[in-house]
Amino acid sequence: METVKQTPLDFSTVKNAIQNSGIKELGKATIRELVRLVNIIEKQTGEKFIRMEMGVPGLEPHEIGIQAEIEALKRGVASKYPMIEGVEELKNEFSRFVKLFMNIDIRPECCIPTVGSMQGGFAAFLIMSKIFKDRKTTLFIDPGFPVQKQQHQVLGIPYETFDVYNYRGDRLRGKLEEYLSKGHISSIVYSNPNNPSWICFTEKELQIIGELANQYNVVVIEDLAYFAMDFRKDLSKPGIPPYQPTVANYTDNYILLISSSKAFSYAGQRIAMLAVSNKLFDSSYPDMIPVFNTDKFGYALIYKVIYSLSAGVSHSAQHGMAAILKAVNDGKYNFVEHVKDYAVKAQKMKKAFTDNGFYIVYDKDENEPLADGFYFTFAYPGMTAEQLLEELLFYGISAISLTITGSERKDGLRACVSQVKHEQIPVLEERLKIFHQQHCS
Repeated sequence: METVKQTPLDFSTVKNAIQNSGIKELGKATIRELVRLVNIIEKQTGEKFIRMEMGVPGLEPHEIGIQAEIEALKRGVASKYPMIEGVEELKNEFSRFVKLFMNIDIRPECCIPTVGSMQGGFAAFLIMSKIFKDRKTTLFIDPGFPVQKQQHQVLGIPYETFDVYNYRGDRLRGKLEEYLSKGHISSIVYSNPNNPSWICFTEKELQIIGELANQYNVVVIEDLAYFAMDFRKDLSKPGIPPYQPTVANYTDNYILLISSSKAFSYAGQRIAMLAVSNKLFDSSYPDMIPVFNTDKFGYALIYKVIYSLSAGVSHSAQHGMAAILKAVNDGKYNFVEHVKDYAVKAQKMKKAFTDNGFYIVYDKDENEPLADGFYFTFAYPGMTAEQLLEELLFYGISAISLTITGSERKDGLRACVSQVKHEQIPVLEERLKIFHQQHCS
């Protein structure tokens, strides 16, 4: 990089902020470290960034949930501990939701509220490390949510990963069997739609995962944080196909993590649902007895694991979520329509990048062009992810490196569209135009 360059943000100020940040390698910086750095640069320069580094919702929650919470608080729920297994109304509505939008039958008792999918994932990872004394390793189909690996590190659970980019379609079977055939894997984890790449597994791929889960007796932990947000299909009609794709169509060895944060714009209330297949919930695992004093999976999950993590999910939040789900289930609130703005922004933003010399890294689901949605990935010819990440800071644009997501692509960054306002897109276009002019030679 040149000593001084004419960039949209003052070059020296940005350079000093990076050097003083304490971040040794920008390409390996966590999302929160980048948030802190961008906050500092904004304050020091007085310029607003095009902020694409953090995957936070950018839409207002529906009034239905807010009013239900207010009414619950007025009834005095704040003075009472909620039951660990969850409010009955919420469990019933969630069971209905799974049937209406996934066409999967899960009993209400197998639907457990958690303090966001972060807690749900933590609980799932923990229990899966205890059910087999000789199988404790998790297999991540990457790229994926970096914090889930951090949770494994905190728990001391071993994990292995591979980047699915080169193993789509039929090739996925052979790659999975490389790991499963060794006999040490207890669970498989992936998100669908995917954070960070926004790839969506096809039915063929989900069938492969399900069949191998059956063959090797492993549990699939399916993270559905972006439920029904593959906008290429209308997944918004209760009880009418198409439904949210899921591995649950091909195996009973599954745990679903369904967040309220993105699809329902309810992130601040920290509520999600952890849904366990009826069969897995009722299963017995004798290897758990020394740890949990029970061999019953469902009982151990709720009363040993989740109880150890929290004395229940916020009472009012459960009532708010139950009201939202009831409106959705009854066909009175189209939650998918509410979040389609993410796709509109993604389409415009991706065009701004590709018009100015950038390319999309993860661009297809097998042979079908990728959907527009909450995230997309991009790169610039001749630059590594770390070089591009740092260089874009001088142009008032932030993102994260795919390196921290388990991707093997050394060139790519992840962009989240949620915090970018429509009126900022022309600013993005102008900054990318300047970037391209200064780097295309």
